[in-house]
Amino acid sequence: MTHSYRFISEHRATFGVARLCRVLEVRRPGFYEWLTAAPARAERAAQDDQLATEIAEVHTEHRGAYGRPRVTVELRRRGRRVNHKRVERIMRERGITGITRRRRRSLTKQDTAVAPAPAVIGRDFTADAPGERFVG
Repeated sequence: MTHSYRFISEHRATFGVARLCRVLEVRRPGFYEWLTAAPARAERAAQDDQLATEIAEVHTEHRGAYGRPRVTVELRRRGRRVNHKRVERIMRERGITGITRRRRRSLTKQDTAVAPAPAVIGRDFTADAPGERFVG
């Protein structure tokens, strides 16, 4: 939809808004609503840029370890009212990702003293009739 409105905005001097809206099958009032909302979109983009600099600042202060949840909490501590979804969107668009500094722990340890299970089938999975060989 936005692409259609942008196209109409670029070519309305040549073809006229009514004709372009009719050809592109777009509501003419919808185009004018989009046109009047342009300053609000620009203001929102400026706010997103400012928030992105704050997010990058928090992210670098903590050596890149903070992801979306911790960045959101830190911004709220600093007095910035922000939604976690907005922080996530801005971080995704700007390519800011948190890293995990912890090593993964395996809770199950293999017993090295026990001999492995013998290969009874010997990788021959063919059977003469159903229900003769079960492999898991």
